[in-house]
Amino acid sequence: MSTTTLDTTETAPAPAAVPVRRTRRRGERGPLGTALLHGGLVLASLIALAPVAWLCYLSLGPDKDDYLHPGGIAGKLTFSNYSFVLQHTGFLDWFKSTLIVALGTTVIGVLVAATTGYAVSRMRFPGYKPLMWVLLLTQAFPIAILIVPMYEIFSELGLIDTYWALIAINCSTAVPYSAWLLKGYFDTIPFEIDEAGRVDGLTPFGTFFRLILPLARPGLAVAAFYTFITAVGEVAFATTFLLDDSKYTFAVGLQTFVSEHDAQWNYMAATAVLIAIPVTVFFYLVQKNLVTGLTAGGTKG
Repeated sequence: MSTTTLDTTETAPAPAAVPVRRTRRRGERGPLGTALLHGGLVLASLIALAPVAWLCYLSLGPDKDDYLHPGGIAGKLTFSNYSFVLQHTGFLDWFKSTLIVALGTTVIGVLVAATTGYAVSRMRFPGYKPLMWVLLLTQAFPIAILIVPMYEIFSELGLIDTYWALIAINCSTAVPYSAWLLKGYFDTIPFEIDEAGRVDGLTPFGTFFRLILPLARPGLAVAAFYTFITAVGEVAFATTFLLDDSKYTFAVGLQTFVSEHDAQWNYMAATAVLIAIPVTVFFYLVQKNLVTGLTAGGTKG
């Protein structure tokens, strides 16, 4: 006699999966925050690029009064303004003069600012603190007050209508800020590096040039860019001290398109676009170090 055992055990249903809620880490943005951030960045980029795009657009209008009716430029775009500026003006002379003044100011100004910032950062001598404040105080004087005494000084030295006068004046404008910037950056470099240089037998100048300057490359890039832009865009002193047309810089050359009764805005726009090219190239050469130098230079000092 056989017996059959029935399995009456019922299989319990599997519990429903409970969704795991992901906890957002501190500082992590959600989808809405990310969208708002990117939207803000796009808007800021459009605002920054709009004047440049508008200038480029106006430079393609053939008539000097096209800026009054910008809608009509689209139907008659031309590069004739650029060919006129390059062939029938002193643009190449302006470019040469600007390059001489800007590069001369950058090399001399950054060298002076670097040595000043390093001395104040590393050395303790009588008056080292007031020195930096005196440099900063020089920026408080309006240009109009400085032009007359500087003109008399350079006239006595026979430097009127020379590049050296303009380089010296631009250095006096750029060095104070650059010295403050580099002093703050040198403060972030450990003092043990200077001690290691002295142990290896290096002089203070050897330590500065062989050990410190390579480490301060980002700060030097920021100072060089600021000094270069200052020299390229300076107008008041260049207009006063440069008398020969062939020595005009870009800033002075632009003024030749404006007279008492007329203004050739189409040529001015084309020249302004051409002026932006060397500045853009210089920015491209130093842009890798700009962000690092700007952030590190503000940590101390």
